[in-house]
Formats: sequence, C-alpha cells, structure tokens
Amino acid sequence: MLTLVKITVLTWADVLAAYAMWMTMVYLTEVWKLNFTHAAAIVNLYWGIVAMLPVGLQFLVDAFMGNYWMVLVSSFAYSAGLGFLSMSTPPVLAGATGTCSAYEPECIGQGQKILFYTAVALIAVGMSGHLTSLGAFIAEQFMDSQSDLEDSMPCHFFLSFLMVILVPIAGVFAIYYIKPWSIRYGIPAICTLVATLIFLTGSCSYHTHRAQGSPLTTLFRVFVASASKIFRRCPRDASQLYERHDDGYQISHTPCLRCLDKAAIILATQPLEQQQNNRWRLCRVTEVEETKSILCMIPICTTFILMGVVSSIGNTYFIEQATHMNRKVGRIKVPLPILLWFYDHAKQQFAKIYFQIGGLTRYGPAIGIAVSMIFAILCCITAAKVETRRLGTVNSRSLIDKPEETIPMSIFWLLPQFLLLGGLDGIADNSIGWFFINQVPPSMARYMVLFAIAVFGMGIMGSVLSVYLVAEKSGRGGKPSWFQETLNKSRLDQYYWILAALAAANLVLYVLMSIWYAYNDSRSEDDEAPDYGETAEPFDDNVQCCCCCA
Repeated sequence: MLTLVKITVLTWADVLAAYAMWMTMVYLTEVWKLNFTHAAAIVNLYWGIVAMLPVGLQFLVDAFMGNYWMVLVSSFAYSAGLGFLSMSTPPVLAGATGTCSAYEPECIGQGQKILFYTAVALIAVGMSGHLTSLGAFIAEQFMDSQSDLEDSMPCHFFLSFLMVILVPIAGVFAIYYIKPWSIRYGIPAICTLVATLIFLTGSCSYHTHRAQGSPLTTLFRVFVASASKIFRRCPRDASQLYERHDDGYQISHTPCLRCLDKAAIILATQPLEQQQNNRWRLCRVTEVEETKSILCMIPICTTFILMGVVSSIGNTYFIEQATHMNRKVGRIKVPLPILLWFYDHAKQQFAKIYFQIGGLTRYGPAIGIAVSMIFAILCCITAAKVETRRLGTVNSRSLIDKPEETIPMSIFWLLPQFLLLGGLDGIADNSIGWFFINQVPPSMARYMVLFAIAVFGMGIMGSVLSVYLVAEKSGRGGKPSWFQETLNKSRLDQYYWILAALAAANLVLYVLMSIWYAYNDSRSEDDEAPDYGETAEPFDDNVQCCCCCA
C-alpha cells in the first residue's frame, strides 16, 4: 500500500506539468508579447517532441535502463524543468541578471530565455519518460503476486481518484486565480520535487526488472543483414531461406518486400553454425516477416498525421481565442481552464463509447479512425464558423486595433469545438493504438501505442509547417497574409476551412487505403499469432520493394 502511494504521487508531476504547459501559450503572448503564430509554434514543437520521444525512450528502457531508472531520471528532469520554468519569469532573477521585474518583454533577458527553453526541453523529457515507464513500473510492483494486486485494487482506485481527479481540480482551477506567473509555475515545481523525493524514499522496496533487450533490435538486424547481402539473389524456393523450426512461434513467408528476404539467405560459402552465431548477418524468416508487417503499415499511417495537425490547434489557437473572450456567466467569471475540463471529459466519454460499440472487433479500430477523421472535419468547420462570428463582433465593436480588449462574446461559443476535439483525440488515440497492436507481431505490441502517439506528434509538429505554408500562400500578390501580428487582424477562420478541406481529402485517402490494406485478425479476439498466408509457389528474385501485402 505504502509503495503504491510513493509511486502514484508522481501523477502530480504529469497533471501539474501538463497544466503549466497548457497555459504557456497565454504566457508567451501576454508576457513575452510574441506573435501568436510564433507562440503556437513553440508550444506545438514542445507537444510534438513529447509525443515522439517515448519510442526512443522505450528502446532505452528495454535495452539498457529498465523502468525504475527511467521513472527516476524523468522525475528529476520534471523537477528541474519546472524549477527552471519558474526561474525564467522576470521577477525571480531580476537582481542577478540586471533586468526589471515586471511581466513585460523588455524584462526578459537572454538568461531568462535560455532558462525557459532549457526548462521546456527538460519537461518534455520528464513527461515522455513518465509516459513510457510510469504505468509499466506500477504494473511491475504486482507482477509477482496476483493476490497483492487484487487486494490493492480498492486502494489503487482511491489513490487514482485522489491524484487524477482532485489534484487537477486544485491545479487547474485554484492555481489559475494566482496571477504572478512565477508562482503559477513555482507551485507545480515544488509539488513535483516533493513527489520525486517521496518516490525516492521507497527505492529499496520497489520490485525492479532488468532490461531484457528491445524488439526494435530485430528490425535493425533485418535491415543490416539484408543490406550486407544486397548483391545476392534470393532462392526461387522460399523453403531454402533460414528458419528455426524448433521455435513454437513462426510466421510463414510472404512475397511482398522481397528485398528484405535477403536477410534470411544461407550462404553456401560458410558453415551454417557459423552464420547462426552472427545474428546481424543471418535472420529468421519470422523476423523478416515481422519487419515486413511493420513496413507495410507505413502508407496507411501517413493518413493519421493530419489528425495531429488538427489536434494541435486545441493547445494553441483555441486558447488564444478564448483568452480575450467574455468569461462571465451572470456575475460569475469562470476560469479559462473550464474548457480544458470539458475537453478532457469529452475525450474520456467518447473513448468509452467507442469501446462499447465495438472498438476491439477486427475492423473496429479502422472504423474508429474513420470516425475520428469525421470529428476532425466537424471540429474545423465549427471552429471556422465560430471564428467568423468572433471576427464579425470584433469589426462591429471596432476592436481590430485593440487586441487586449475583451470581446463581448461568450467563451462558451468555443465549447462545441473543444467537445469535438475531445471526441477526435479520445477515439483516435484508442483506435490508432489498437490498430497498431492488432496488425503487428506480439513482440512489438508494447511499442505500438507509443508509435500511435508518435504519429500524432508528427502531425503536431507538422502544424508549424502548415501555418508557414498557408501564410506564404495567402500573402502572395500583395494580399495581406491570413496570419498577422494579432488574432483580431488575422483570418484564422480561413485557415480552419483549409484544414477542414484537407481533413476531408485525408478521409477519402484513408478509406481507399483501408480497403486496400490486408487486415490481421483482432488480437483482442484471438491471441494466436497472425497468419500471413504461405507462399505456395517459387518466386523469382525481385529487389523492388512493393508494400502491397494483400
């Protein structure tokens, strides 16, 4: 019980750091006075790195570190990052740097900027490390005793409620009313440091497991072995390729991506036993087929990237819109993070509905991905219409040149697009994750959820490029660009319409690719290794890499 408390308390770091970074868009535009597109680029690059980093960190965990050391290192990175973030605010180091202490851009010196960007990098490492290993490390504590797990479930539920529900309420709503940014960032830094020290006190009592090696090594071995035999010809009979028949798990040979079959060629010039000892020069057919199954997923995976682009606008432009809108409901002024609460609730509920309808069937993940793309289209259309109305209010009240003025339009006009964004992320996160898990070898299954997050991360980082290209295109011919210095002068609604059109085209492309794609049976329904179909007849050597595995 006490061990569980010392580990679960690290959830503070995740929740409070996420809230701190969620408000960074406001900090950069209000204190640093950055152009909102510049601020959005910084925030999107951060979230993109957070999403893509876990794949590499998982490799380090499996090959070298183990979950305990990854959790510990990432927790210290969290503590240092949030501490540096608080120190980067103008009042903290004003005396040491010789700058003023007001929250104004002229008070942001070079030292504060270095601290800020260092803090962002450390927080990204901390968040990615927890995403990679925290859940797995909690599971390791009960791996050896199922009875301990069953006895601890009520306590685990209570702690999860306490840490994941009550702490966010305190962090998201209470901290919001604290105006000084140094304290807004300082409270998460202190809580994270306390949580890390509490976790460290239980180090001697934790159950730890040594690194067992990463299945990603198999992919690298296949690439190296096939490249080393690039001038060899594959045998006409696939049965002449190397395979260990004493291993219970085998995948039959398939004719796609034949260039990779060279990794399983047995050289006649060397004894077989000598070749078997060098695993970077000779691979099994099963290992080659595992690599093929992953590579064949790349074309359809490219259609997931645009959903990450759409998802990125929730952490940036939606927040910037809400910052200067009317937040009063009667006499009560609601905090800005209320929209984040609605987003999270919608994300959880839509994910739950997705599973209930049939998310774990054979085609459930594919259908879920299509539904999430529809949510992306509806989200962009809704956001475009709301922004058009907001700009109409700005023009009618002559607020174009008054970016700091509150627009007399309720913040709850943005609620539908936040709910649709929650539906997009809730269904997409789960359906893409299960799609990867069901279509890859069992040895790679634990990486697939991280790959799903990484694909979204590519889209989030790609949003920076999309804004740049749209700004360049819209500003040609002497026309004003859709992205100006302030939101009131920009035409963000036009950008949303562009995203809606791209999302619709992306949906059509995805449907065509999903029809073409050869699906494996759902692992949730059948835990047996997938059957890829055996090559019945000899084949001629063809080094052209064709991804059609149907």
